[in-house]
Amino acid sequence: MTDVKICGLRDADTMRLCSRLGVKWVGFVFYPPSPRFITALEAARINEVVPSAASGGPERVGLFVKPNLELIAKTLQIVPLDALQVYCSEEEGQHISQNFDVPVWIAKGIRSQKDLPVKANANRYVIEAPHDKEDTRPGGLGKIFDWTLTSDWTAPTPWLLAGGLTPSNVLQAIDMSNASAVDVSSGVEEDRGVKSHSLIEKFVEKAFQRG
Repeated sequence: MTDVKICGLRDADTMRLCSRLGVKWVGFVFYPPSPRFITALEAARINEVVPSAASGGPERVGLFVKPNLELIAKTLQIVPLDALQVYCSEEEGQHISQNFDVPVWIAKGIRSQKDLPVKANANRYVIEAPHDKEDTRPGGLGKIFDWTLTSDWTAPTPWLLAGGLTPSNVLQAIDMSNASAVDVSSGVEEDRGVKSHSLIEKFVEKAFQRG
């Protein structure tokens, strides 16, 4: 089945749901401008309601935008994370990787096949639509790119498909992109920043039909 990441968790009930459904990753957004922003202390409290990844729970992913090392270090002191998803250059991502014993995922916006990574400069890539100048933040914008761009891509590392995914289009997205993992945030919300349990259930059910 296709692996699923639900990003932008902000409450314990949604964490419990994701764990019960068998979601592989849950994401905490440590970026204040985002409507899904959560503090490290809040994330730590939510973390406690389900088993750790080592004990069968979902892996916890922290999302950061152009972070400095101090911010990451302070966050990790408060909340255990299984991966760091960062919006930054690949060089900056490698610098982060050298300083922390946590896998680093790099979010990569693509317009054409030439934008797809050819070297493993991260432990995992999150492939999504590119960000335009008018965008107020990266990620969680519901923007879709041409899913066929990745259909014959020889990826240097594991990767997730992200951007504009919903319960109604995730099967088509998987089929067109050949993705083995998908990442959703706004596509499982009825109100901005507030996760819908029914939409999460529908999304996971659909995604699990593939793979």
